[in-house]
Amino acid sequence: MSAPLPAPVPRKPVHTRRIAFEGFLREDGLWDIDCELKDTKAEDIHMRERGVLPAGEPVHFLRVRLTLDDSLTIRGVQSATLNVPFEECHVAAQDPMQKLVGLTMGPGWRKAIDGAIGTVAGCTHLRELVFNAATAAFQMIPHYRATHGDTRVDAPSAGARPPFYMGQCMTWRFDGPVVQRLAPQFYRPPAVTKED
Repeated sequence: MSAPLPAPVPRKPVHTRRIAFEGFLREDGLWDIDCELKDTKAEDIHMRERGVLPAGEPVHFLRVRLTLDDSLTIRGVQSATLNVPFEECHVAAQDPMQKLVGLTMGPGWRKAIDGAIGTVAGCTHLRELVFNAATAAFQMIPHYRATHGDTRVDAPSAGARPPFYMGQCMTWRFDGPVVQRLAPQFYRPPAVTKED
C-alpha cells in the first residue's frame, strides 16, 4: 500500500480545476456521459472582458453530454459553456461539437477528436473533456455489460482477443502477475535478454 502524500511546505491556494464524469444507462439502451470542467481562482482577478471576477467564481464552467451506444460510438452531443473568458467561446459549444457524432472511442481517439474539433475548429477545454470521457466510458459500459450479463469483466473467454485495457498500463502488462493470475491465456513471459 502506498503512503499518502507528505505534508506540503507552507503554501497558498491559487487555482483549482475540477473535472467530473458521470455515466448513465438510458431507458432507450444508450449511454450518457455527463462531463464537467470548472476552473476557479482563490483570489479576485481582473478579466479583460468580464471585469473583476470574485474568488471562487468560475473562469471556465463547461458541460458536455455524450450519448454513446454499446460500441462506444457517439450518437449525440450536447454542450454548454456556462462561464467562459470571452463571448466568442460560446460558439465552440454549438455546431463544432456536432462533428463528434459518429466517432468511436478507441484506438486513434485523440486523432479523431483533433480531426473533428482540433486547433481553431474547437475549444481546448472541450476537447480535453471529450478525450478523457473515453476513460469514463471504458469504465462504465464494458464493466456494466460484463457484470450484468453472462461474462465476467476480469476473465475474458479463451480464444477471444485481449481486452482493450491489457497492455495499456503497468498493472495490466502482458508479462505481469495480474494478467498471469486473471487471464493466463494472454500471459506472455518476460523476454529473456542475453548478456555478453
